[in-house]
Amino acid sequence: MDLGLREKVALVCAASRGLGFAVADELAAEGAHLVICSRGQDGIEKAAGSIRTHGTEVVAVVADIADPADLKRLYDRAIAQFGRVDILVTNSGGPPAGQFDSIDRSAWDAAVSLLLHSVIDLTRMVLPGMKERKWGRILNITSIASKQPVDNLMLSNSLRAGLTGFAKTLANEVAADGVTVNNILPGYTRTERLEELIEFIGRKEDISPDDVKARWHAEIPMRRLGEPREFAALAAFLVSERASYITGSSIAVDGGWTRSLF
Repeated sequence: MDLGLREKVALVCAASRGLGFAVADELAAEGAHLVICSRGQDGIEKAAGSIRTHGTEVVAVVADIADPADLKRLYDRAIAQFGRVDILVTNSGGPPAGQFDSIDRSAWDAAVSLLLHSVIDLTRMVLPGMKERKWGRILNITSIASKQPVDNLMLSNSLRAGLTGFAKTLANEVAADGVTVNNILPGYTRTERLEELIEFIGRKEDISPDDVKARWHAEIPMRRLGEPREFAALAAFLVSERASYITGSSIAVDGGWTRSLF
């Protein structure tokens, strides 16, 4: 299937590893040019080198997406290099795990900047050009926590749900302009972030990492963790020409973990 992504320009956040890297790599394999970012120089340069093996142009930028000035610099670099952004894939590391009593106001403020303001700010930058060209794709990598809260993830559960409301509302506002806005919800996927969560839960409950994984396997109908490439395949479709009539959706990639009907 030709996804119609050749020569499109995609900006993918937090792409040095994990799901962000998998999505960027998949888009490059489909012929898209990439602007990718993360907070670490070595990590993002290594990721860019790997992605360039697909033969497309990749620009690596060191940026903290919780910093508005870094977001502006990231967008300006994309425009300077390619003149436009056709596809925006928002993504970030998750905020710290914890229950309500352990989270102070500063942690809430930091999580809002990371998970919500970063998406709003980047969307505000790329949307005028997308509307003018009558084509654009905005895809937010969120979490199954936005549909079904996950224990010990107070910050993520709360703010991912808020992002879902923002995306659904925006999708309706820009649909007639040829711009789609969707969310893709990773479940328990084999990434570095998941390993960190496993360690946190293990320490909190005084159990081994293998015990944590075994419990999750039992909860997932497929009885295994997901792989980043499985997630990236759907992401590439949702930002493609072929997905032109899909907008305002939140689609889980979770092996059946989410129990809700919608």
